[in-house]
Amino acid sequence: MADTDLVKLYSGRILELAADIPHSDRLNAPDATVKRRSPLCGSTVTVDVELEDGQIARFGQDVKACALGQASASVLGRVVIGRTKAEIERARDQLRAMLSDGGPVPDAPFEGYEVLEPARDFRNRHASILLALEATAEAVSEAETRADCA
Repeated sequence: MADTDLVKLYSGRILELAADIPHSDRLNAPDATVKRRSPLCGSTVTVDVELEDGQIARFGQDVKACALGQASASVLGRVVIGRTKAEIERARDQLRAMLSDGGPVPDAPFEGYEVLEPARDFRNRHASILLALEATAEAVSEAETRADCA
């Protein structure tokens, strides 16, 4: 990877987001907790969710990832409260398509993921970038299943 590629990939905005991840405290009594790990780089994200009326009411995340994974978790943390399972899954799928297939930036309120467009060319980084959304989608699904069984 050339130095100019690294500068493009690790922009100041990505580094700012990575340094300021919202909801970085874990929840005491979550409805569900999911930990996801990227085997390629070892990045891990653990998320806790509490739902109210089908929406994320409280959210916590522990992010041990590269700057790109941290920036992704930061973007998610800024808009996650009030989101539904369908919105999280749509954002995950749109982000995956943006990275892998050259698709558009995810729909609002997830348009902040545009900062990660330069990572399209770095497939080895995609798994880390997707971790936070994947873990959140799984946690919301588990929380809904538990609520249905109660």
